[in-house]
Amino acid sequence: MGEQMRLVVTGVSGRMGRMLVETIAGSDRAVLTGALERSGHDWIGRDLGAAMGGADSGVIVSDDLAVFADADAVIDFTAPAATLRFARAAAKARVAHVIGTTGMTAEEIAQLDSPARQTVIVRAGNMSLGVNLLVQLTKRVAAALDADYDIEIIEAHHNQKVDAPSGTALMLGEAAAEGRGVTLAEMSDRARDGITGAREPGRIGFTAIRGGDIVGEHDVMFAAAGERIILRHVASDRSVFARGALKAALWTRGKAPGAYDMLDVLGLSEQ
Repeated sequence: MGEQMRLVVTGVSGRMGRMLVETIAGSDRAVLTGALERSGHDWIGRDLGAAMGGADSGVIVSDDLAVFADADAVIDFTAPAATLRFARAAAKARVAHVIGTTGMTAEEIAQLDSPARQTVIVRAGNMSLGVNLLVQLTKRVAAALDADYDIEIIEAHHNQKVDAPSGTALMLGEAAAEGRGVTLAEMSDRARDGITGAREPGRIGFTAIRGGDIVGEHDVMFAAAGERIILRHVASDRSVFARGALKAALWTRGKAPGAYDMLDVLGLSEQ
């Protein structure tokens, strides 16, 4: 099986951070060697296990990026500005960087090009196997159907999510646009309100629902006169994203520097 992969998790006090810590603890292929939080957080300097309400783990929560030096990869579900800082540090330390952060602008994503020349970066708006299969299906169905079929992407998440549309919804929109041979930037239709007029043919619409503790639901609807085709993915447990991120981290071992996504990790990129 080989040596365990040494991992750092950023934002360990958050929803995904905690889930990643638990997922890594249950793996025999990886071990947590570093835990990061923002400066000033009350977990800084504490044992991670105790901070999470359990037994001491031997990993001390830190705000010092020097922990990258003793790791093979960092898994990062935080915020865009923090992710860019982590990317630069990971590249300098030649540590693989798995990015699940959403809400990044095109300009911010472009800033990952330089770090990706020095290390392996895997970035995806969603780390689950099912969603990445849905992305592929969306591209194929969009390519098979003409503009008589209106495309709508409906997503739902918990009431604490700060970005909309979700990173997954945008992945699906990009897939639909690619299937149609257009760019999402030109054809995206967001946030209808008031007297909007009739829908323009070929547009790709988005609707974002926020409420309760919804983990993540995504529908891609192809609607034409007389029929609708709906592709759907429902995540009922956040652990699917943590398992996918761990899979991505393990996959990076031995890979050449570059920018990758979950389709590469899952071997779907050429299908």
